[in-house]
Amino acid sequence: MAKTAPAANPESAVLLESFSLEMTGKDVPGLEAARGAIPAGTKINVTFLGNEDLDMRVAASKAVKDFGFTPVPHISARRLASQEQLEEFLGRLQEVGATEHVFVVGGDPAEPLGPYPDALTVIRTGLLQKYGVREVSIAGYPEGHPDIPTDVLWSHLEDKASALKEQGLDGVILTQFSFDTDPVIAWIDAVRARGIDHSIRIGTPGPAGIKRLISFAGRFGIGANALIVKKYGFSLTNLMGTAGPDRFVTDLAALLATRENAGDVKLHFYTFGGLLSTAEWARDYLTGRH
Repeated sequence: MAKTAPAANPESAVLLESFSLEMTGKDVPGLEAARGAIPAGTKINVTFLGNEDLDMRVAASKAVKDFGFTPVPHISARRLASQEQLEEFLGRLQEVGATEHVFVVGGDPAEPLGPYPDALTVIRTGLLQKYGVREVSIAGYPEGHPDIPTDVLWSHLEDKASALKEQGLDGVILTQFSFDTDPVIAWIDAVRARGIDHSIRIGTPGPAGIKRLISFAGRFGIGANALIVKKYGFSLTNLMGTAGPDRFVTDLAALLATRENAGDVKLHFYTFGGLLSTAEWARDYLTGRH
């Protein structure tokens, strides 16, 4: 009979506890297939993609709620053409009980379609509270952003963190995904050194095909050189097969355990390989089945 690996160590278990997931508006069938493997109440972010419409985003958020999870719909500032469009979205979300938690991000368009050039502008409108928002996630970039200078990223993060407190909203910093624990832990140290005490969710890919991971890394400006991906657990010379975040999670947990002031840090999984495979990976990692 095959032996199972020991269960995750206490540090890794704490880091993985209450993890969150990400889905698109088109992923409702995948969510239904995965629901049995996802812990009740899990936060599931619903993206705000340009090729999906209002009905699709709202339906996905409703499905998350109906299946017993916590929806975190995305609000893409630069994709909003008007205040009316923002309020329509928030109103529709409120109707299905999906406004307590939101993620507000600038978004991809180079030029804003309406009055909101960035997440800070949306936060400062006061409209979020009007529709029942209690907690707002904002973006963090441990490895920087391909189009935004590092000093500007820090300024934006500090401004958004301050604005959330001024507005009486709870805050979460949700990061882009990374393959390398070193810049992640250095970034967490820097966040805390700036006096920002919001919860942090570190983004990492769930298990996925290696070619797919490399493709997404390139698209988002994430470092994927040979040394880093070897550290993560795969090689650029062999692109067949899949890779999971086992080593990343274990190493990050060990690094966090050496910090006295890391604060509340959890994981957020980008489900490039699907919701079911990611949820099953998390379950198996915690129970030592990997």
